[in-house]
Amino acid sequence: MARSVTSVSQSAPPPTSRPPTEPSAAPKRGVVLKTPIPGPKAQAVIARDQAILMTTTKTAPIVAESGEGVWITDVDGNRLLDFSSGVAVNAVGYAHPEVVRAVREQVGRLSHFAGTDYYYEKQVRLAERISGIVPGTFPKKIFFTNSGTESAEAALKIARWQRQKPIVIGLLGAFHGRTMGALSMTTSKPVQRARYMPYVTGGHHIPAPNCYRCPYKLEYPSCDLYCAKILKELYFQTSMPPEDIAAMIVEPVMGEGGYIVPPKGWHARIKSILDEHGILFIDDEVQAGIGRTGYWFAIEHHGVVPDIVTMAKAIGGGLPMGAVSLRADLDFTVNGAHSNTFGGNLVAAAASLATLDIIEKEHLLDNARKQGNYLLGRLRELMSRHEEIGDVRGLGLMTATEFVKDRGTKEPAVKFRDRVLEECYQRGLILLPCGTSTLRYIPPLIVRAEEIDEAMEILDAAIVAARSRE
Repeated sequence: MARSVTSVSQSAPPPTSRPPTEPSAAPKRGVVLKTPIPGPKAQAVIARDQAILMTTTKTAPIVAESGEGVWITDVDGNRLLDFSSGVAVNAVGYAHPEVVRAVREQVGRLSHFAGTDYYYEKQVRLAERISGIVPGTFPKKIFFTNSGTESAEAALKIARWQRQKPIVIGLLGAFHGRTMGALSMTTSKPVQRARYMPYVTGGHHIPAPNCYRCPYKLEYPSCDLYCAKILKELYFQTSMPPEDIAAMIVEPVMGEGGYIVPPKGWHARIKSILDEHGILFIDDEVQAGIGRTGYWFAIEHHGVVPDIVTMAKAIGGGLPMGAVSLRADLDFTVNGAHSNTFGGNLVAAAASLATLDIIEKEHLLDNARKQGNYLLGRLRELMSRHEEIGDVRGLGLMTATEFVKDRGTKEPAVKFRDRVLEECYQRGLILLPCGTSTLRYIPPLIVRAEEIDEAMEILDAAIVAARSRE
């Protein structure tokens, strides 16, 4: 049965006379369900999709037709609350008028002229803008890509070309992409690596700093960050000669691997070890960057300045765009060592510039911190009522709940998590899984408290419904 609503919540920012996070009226509700999910039109599209499109990573039977703000309307007219942001892409919401205007104006003027072979002023402007927000006061260079995995590929090539050393260190549970070079550093799920051996050589991994599931069975802070010290005290003494290591690539908050937030001080300890041996630090901000955690880049929470930063997803405002920021002294010294065709495409560059403008003008970094704290508080309230939630964690609007069968044993509740996900989208809330038994909550950065309240009400009901199905 459709949910009856008399009003619709608005995602557009309120008047500039007050902070954009303050609602202009009493809380409203916006989910509208006209059919079950998927409805008849959606089912028809899904059947055609399954017949013609290659198998990928489908998560829910949602067939989107349009979007506005934090809302997605499907082909059957259902209006759904999106706490996935198109996998952390639509940071400023769907169909933001300034992004739409920038794209329309640029595509009517010039859409492509190969910015790696010729020159675009707009590409230069965007590079200057990115250089100004990436941590570090040293001179930087920017390379544009089309996706997160391509950004990772470029960063790995930069490190190996410059250092002329074969080893790159990563973390177990990390995700850096699915192309072959990035895949050599991706270890979040076996399915992502199965049947692709041999990978690009040189990828080595150490356990991730996960305090909820410490691989060393220690407790923070009495552990004295053993998960960082072990790199030097064990691995450098056995399987990873530091003189053969080009770089280490790390997500400041682990994304696909479960939204793991490293303990305070871990990044700084790792960076000091790397600096001691002249090893480059690659910061993978593809999911966590461009405001998601309340800073332009999540590494800013940790007070560490990377040598190379990868980004994608949110920077394009919904269009395919990625970038790599590198210390200027790490630039290639010959033409042709690396390039591409579509990187920095003019339409995507226009969308990116508009997106950065919106984040600044609408104070969305502040909103991500404020609403992120509110979201974490609401999730912890649910944890106090639902024993299946073993952990709540996150930074800003990059948050997650991990579901367990028992809080004592911490055995992952994979099937229960999957049932909660299904019950959520049946009630109009779009979420994404990650890790083994975790759900992530990554709404657009424009989200407001009343929309978080609606999402938490749906999640609450979904957990109860999932429990009743056991």
